[in-house]
Amino acid sequence: MKKLILALCIMVMTVQMSFAQQPPTETIKTSTNNTPEQQEVINLSKQKWDWMANKNVDSLNELFDDKAMFVHMGGSWGKTQELAVIKTGGIWYKKAEVYNVIVNMFGNTAILLNDIDLEAVVGGNTVTNPFMVTEVYTKENGKWKMAQLTFSHLMRPVKMKSNTE
Repeated sequence: MKKLILALCIMVMTVQMSFAQQPPTETIKTSTNNTPEQQEVINLSKQKWDWMANKNVDSLNELFDDKAMFVHMGGSWGKTQELAVIKTGGIWYKKAEVYNVIVNMFGNTAILLNDIDLEAVVGGNTVTNPFMVTEVYTKENGKWKMAQLTFSHLMRPVKMKSNTE
C-alpha cells in the first residue's frame, strides 16, 4: 500500500511539473496588439535593456524610482546597489534577447513580463540564462518610473545563439 501511495505521489508531481513552465509560442507582440500606453512601456523596457548593456547609469538613475527593488538569482537590493553593480560591472547585462512581451495596465501601474535569454558577465564569467523578467512601472506626473525588476529563472533551454557559433 505504501508503495502504491508513493507511486501515485510521484506520478502527480511529474504531471504537475510537466505543465509548470511551457515554452513560449509567440514572438514579441507587435504594436498593433497593444494600446499606445502599453507600447510606450514596451519601448521604455527595450530602452532600459540598452541602457543596462551600455552601463548608462545616468539614464537608469532617472528611470528607477528611489524605492525600487531588484530581485536577482543571488539576492535582492535597492536602487543604489543596483546602479553600483551596473556601473562597476559586477553584473554586465551584455545582451537581452526578448522573445515575448506582455503588458497589463492597472490604473497608473504597468506590469510587464519579458521572456528573455540574458547574456551577462557575472564575476568575470559570461553566462546566458533564460528568464521571465517582471518589471513594474508607475506613472507619476506623466513620467514612467520603474518600481520593481525581478528575474525568475526558467526551466526551458536557452534559445539565443552564442557568439562562438
